[in-house]
Amino acid sequence: LAIGLGILFESQNIAFMVGLAFSIAASCNFPVLLLSMYWKKLTTRGAMIGGWMGLISAVGLMILGPTIWVQILHHEKAIFPYEYPALFSMLIAFVGIWFFSVTDKSTAADNERALFFPQFVRSQTGLGASGAVSH
Repeated sequence: LAIGLGILFESQNIAFMVGLAFSIAASCNFPVLLLSMYWKKLTTRGAMIGGWMGLISAVGLMILGPTIWVQILHHEKAIFPYEYPALFSMLIAFVGIWFFSVTDKSTAADNERALFFPQFVRSQTGLGASGAVSH
C-alpha cells in the first residue's frame, strides 16, 4: 500500500504532503485533546465517535479536493473546492464529540464526568500527583 501511494504521489510537493498529514491530525486528534482537557462533559463514547468522524471526513474531503481528485485521479473538476479540509473536518469532529457526549446517558459516562474535576485540578496544579496511584 505504501509503495502504491508513493508511486501515485511521486509528482507532489513534499511540503504539501506534510500539510495534508497535519490536516488529518488536526481533524481527529486536536478536538479530542482540547475537549478532554477543558470540557467536563466529555465521554469516551463522544471522543471515539467524534475522533473517527474527524478522521473520516478529513480523508474523504481530501480525496474529493482538487489535489487528489483533479491532479492525481485526473478528473475534470474537484467535488470539494478546497485543498486543505481541516477547517471543515475539525468542525465535524467537534460537533460529533459534543453530540455523542451529551447524548451518552450510561453509568460509565456519569463516572467519567464525575472524575473530571479532580483530574483537572491535578493537571493544572500538580496537587495529588506526588504519589503512585493504584489502577
